[in-house]
Amino acid sequence: MANTKRFGVSIDEELLERFDKMIEDKSYDNRSEAIRDMIRDRLVEREWEEGEEVMGVVSLLYDHHERNLSNKLTHCQHNYHDLIVSTTHLHVDEDNCLELVAVQGKGQEVNEVADKLISMKGVIHGKLLATSTGAELI
Repeated sequence: MANTKRFGVSIDEELLERFDKMIEDKSYDNRSEAIRDMIRDRLVEREWEEGEEVMGVVSLLYDHHERNLSNKLTHCQHNYHDLIVSTTHLHVDEDNCLELVAVQGKGQEVNEVADKLISMKGVIHGKLLATSTGAELI
């Protein structure tokens, strides 16, 4: 970080104590690292809000015995093939599967495909992990 800038922050003592406890619990080396991560996290949220090119992973837990669900999930992914980067299928046990779908595109489009997959009847649990392409992050 050749162009590192230092700045001061005024903060309530109680809030600082809570922050210090949080960074200790998360195993940060120092406040600066925690603040940098918090800023990056908010910048990623903003990329999603503003329709920038973003990436994410949709996790889908489902019972593979659910009638026609695997085919419906695959069909939906084919409908959004331009947003689907990769899919990984894991066999959790005799009944359940975990599918991880890597997605990339504009935030609204990625949210749309994630919502369609997660809300499909038979999906036990689904979640979108939203991140950035990293192009705008330092």
